Amino acid sequence: MDPSRARRWHTNGGGVRFTGVPKLRWTILALFIGAMMLNYLARSVLGVAAPVILAERSISTQQYSWITGAFQAGVMLQPLAGYLLDRTGLRIGFWLCATIWSLVTMAHVYAGGWASFAALRGLLGLAEGSAQPAGQKLVSEWFPARERGAAGGIYNIGASFGAVLAPPLVAWAVTVQSWRLAFVVTGALGLLWSLAWLNGYNTPERHSRLSKAEREHIAAGQEAGLAADGERPSILALLRRRDLWGIALPRLLADPAWGMLSFWMPLYLVRVRHFDLTQLAVLAWLPFLAADLGCLFGPAMAAFLGRRGVSLVNARRGAFTLGAVMMTGMALVGTATSPYAAIALLCLGGFAHQTLSVTVITMASDLFRRNEVATAAGLAGFAGNLGVLVFSLMLGGLVDLVGYGPFFILLGGLDLAGAVLLWTLVRKPA
Repeated sequence: MDPSRARRWHTNGGGVRFTGVPKLRWTILALFIGAMMLNYLARSVLGVAAPVILAERSISTQQYSWITGAFQAGVMLQPLAGYLLDRTGLRIGFWLCATIWSLVTMAHVYAGGWASFAALRGLLGLAEGSAQPAGQKLVSEWFPARERGAAGGIYNIGASFGAVLAPPLVAWAVTVQSWRLAFVVTGALGLLWSLAWLNGYNTPERHSRLSKAEREHIAAGQEAGLAADGERPSILALLRRRDLWGIALPRLLADPAWGMLSFWMPLYLVRVRHFDLTQLAVLAWLPFLAADLGCLFGPAMAAFLGRRGVSLVNARRGAFTLGAVMMTGMALVGTATSPYAAIALLCLGGFAHQTLSVTVITMASDLFRRNEVATAAGLAGFAGNLGVLVFSLMLGGLVDLVGYGPFFILLGGLDLAGAVLLWTLVRKPA
């Protein structure tokens, strides 16, 4: 039997002790998927509950944009979260962040007006901004280069699936008690997960259940030029690199689409397409299901190009470009005559966005050293969330005057510009 697939046992005083888990890196990834599900469930619950909360608390559309903007302002501090993870390590640093975001999620039940919601959303964003830097650090440490795209796509399924769960969870909570129950349940699940992480995670070098064969497999597939050099990550040094801007600017242009789906789509479906809460529970999760498929399609397309001799970086750029072309379908959402056609186009948008998003997010682990990858991913995340913040504030200030149509048109074209920047600024590793 292949030793990399076998469980390892040894005797100790006549007893038998389990010391190895086959394919442990995928088990570790599965544990992290749970974090991504709960992270995006926590941030998505408000968007689904917004029609009820805004009516109950007399919150205007513009004030709601300030609430979502506060969240984005918190998430924009991803570079600090990434730096924390690079300095403290994933086990303790990410456990701390997950615990904080879970407690803040539960504290939403005490929010009274828009200002208290905004304060809580800012704190939530600050803690939740750790997720993508943590994911990229995990993938860079636990996976050889040829598996990182698939690993990045798979863990991002957790993000989309968390958003899938939000509509039925809110509908159930409102039926059983109120929207507050959805926040309590989500926060409690996060606290349980954080304990599992603290108990089950460690680096490949320190994990007691990682077999020697799998440790060697991981090490053999890592690029020597991206090994940790023992130095502290420098934000200023990273900002001077073209590669950082090459992945950050496309995210600045791409991430507003996810903000639209997560924070504004439920309001759009209620106010423009006249959906009720039951219809939201039945249909509003479909674009996120399509996004799950995009998480798999993007890495699969990059792998397809790689098998045909295309370099790793160019394969990722090709997958991003294909996603950008598909995103042009979002421009038609506002003109669709049928609400079901609008849902179908939103599904296309979710699929296309995650096709390109997981691709450019994964490139942080292709371009930066192990001891700086979380910081680099955090800086790129800052740009992405800045894009969501600006877009959300524009939409909140103008949607009552011009409607949603111009914003869907804008989303349909932004990623084409992002593809041009990705091809122009990112350099292939020597």
